[in-house]
Amino acid sequence: MTFPLLTRRRLAQGTAACLAACALGASAQGSYPTKPVRIVVGFSAGGSTDVVARIMARELTEALGQSFIVENKPGGGSNIATEYVAQAPADGYTLLFVAVTSTINQTLYPNIKFDLNRDFDAIALGAKVPNVLVVHPSVPAKNVKELIAWAKANSDKVSYASSGSGTSIHMAGELFKVRTGLTTQHVPYKGSAPALADLMGGQVQFSFDNMPAAWPQVQAGKLRALAVTTKKRSPTAPDLPTMEESGVAPFDVTSWFGMVAPKGTPKEVIDKVNKAMNAAFDKPEVKASYAKLGAVAEPTTPAQFSQFIRSEVNNWAPVVKASGAKVD
Repeated sequence: MTFPLLTRRRLAQGTAACLAACALGASAQGSYPTKPVRIVVGFSAGGSTDVVARIMARELTEALGQSFIVENKPGGGSNIATEYVAQAPADGYTLLFVAVTSTINQTLYPNIKFDLNRDFDAIALGAKVPNVLVVHPSVPAKNVKELIAWAKANSDKVSYASSGSGTSIHMAGELFKVRTGLTTQHVPYKGSAPALADLMGGQVQFSFDNMPAAWPQVQAGKLRALAVTTKKRSPTAPDLPTMEESGVAPFDVTSWFGMVAPKGTPKEVIDKVNKAMNAAFDKPEVKASYAKLGAVAEPTTPAQFSQFIRSEVNNWAPVVKASGAKVD
């Protein structure tokens, strides 16, 4: 079929315009980021998620040539931040530094408004950290068995702090109660920092906080550490026994953090951030920062991190149900 000359010219012009637009779009994705990027954290500043997120923000800023800015949106056990990012434009300029909490919340909150697998694209795992059982120095317990005996004898006066309902800190406390028969009260806060502040002030008696947030306070003598919650001892505190070594078994709780983006974010953006995060783990300064926090780096592909998130949702569901914990 032969088109008139004018029609052929218009077709050619249209094709050229289309090709130019496609090239511009590809160029825009290839040059990402062209403006500052927000990394939303669902907990207050100073907590473990925030501390690790700021390390990653610093590294991404250096690697990708634009500012990656941490924005704290605490509340709802991190649900406020997670729902916020789920509804953000899928352009790579609003990311979520997700924590294990969000996988727990899938079961803990019956009316939750997001689904981690449906509403987000996984980017990379940021770090894994153990939780550590810490007590206020006034608590007359030097080990886990002594804490259990003291807490049972003073059940009406003992409470434990967490960084929010649904956090691994909360679930570690509930698991501790299930394994020991304790009836201590749970006191949730909007993040690890305020929880630790009240613990150090003596308003609550113990907590299972993340190593990055709690360990500096232990080293400063403001808290006493009794055990770590992982299967193996932490390289940061090799003399500190595990909960299972302390007679509370089975007990294996690991916190983790990672980066996700709203569903539909361009693959080029996902891959670029993934590559920069994984490269940061090999840098001496990042290794040193992680070592001080008791954090462990574990490079992943987006697909690997997506599968990890899916497995965490499935692994935590029976723990939440066994604890009987529920949040409306």
